[in-house]
Amino acid sequence: MKLSAELRAFQDRLGHRFRRPELLLRALTHPSLASETRPSNQRLEFLGDRVLNLVIAEALFLHDRLADEGQLAPRYNALVRKETCADVARQIDLGAALKLGRSEMMSGGRRKNALLGDAMEAVIAAVYLDAGLDAAKPIVLRLWGERIEAAESQARDSKTALQEWAQARGMAPPKYVETRRSGPDHAPSFTISARLENGEEATATAGSKRQAEQAAATALLERLEA
Repeated sequence: MKLSAELRAFQDRLGHRFRRPELLLRALTHPSLASETRPSNQRLEFLGDRVLNLVIAEALFLHDRLADEGQLAPRYNALVRKETCADVARQIDLGAALKLGRSEMMSGGRRKNALLGDAMEAVIAAVYLDAGLDAAKPIVLRLWGERIEAAESQARDSKTALQEWAQARGMAPPKYVETRRSGPDHAPSFTISARLENGEEATATAGSKRQAEQAAATALLERLEA
């Protein structure tokens, strides 16, 4: 099988030349375009999730030899969650190579966290099946590299930390207020304000309410701790 120029360019961005290029094509095929002769990436996503989990768990274990399970678990969760996988996918412009059905393409599928995250996991599985863990592991470590280094700060749950800050000072839990929503239905943007009863507040904007709330909590914590 001969890959298109688009997929060859993606191979270069990924850093792996496939001996079985059909694996790459399958990893990038969303269910909206799948058929009996063209399977989707769902099974590969299942496998890739497990490969990613193993590589990240080992990397964290070796990176901080003094951390206990309670410290490693939130770092691990931050690195393997769908949003992180989607961010890595954007880093190598995976969206440009995704094979989508017309309806999914028209609804902005190339930018959706769920689609990008799933496809990133599927690509990891494709590399693993094509050349084994010895090929998949260095790709994951390279693409996740800076995130692994910063895992401790990424793992901090800002909403929980802000609530603990308020409670320690006898305040009620912070409130999160949606102040603005913009963008089309398939790619909305939410602006959330995190507010404390003492009048302190901070605002952030993101593609989901949860992300916007976390970002607003982070901004408020940084201000309070400055």
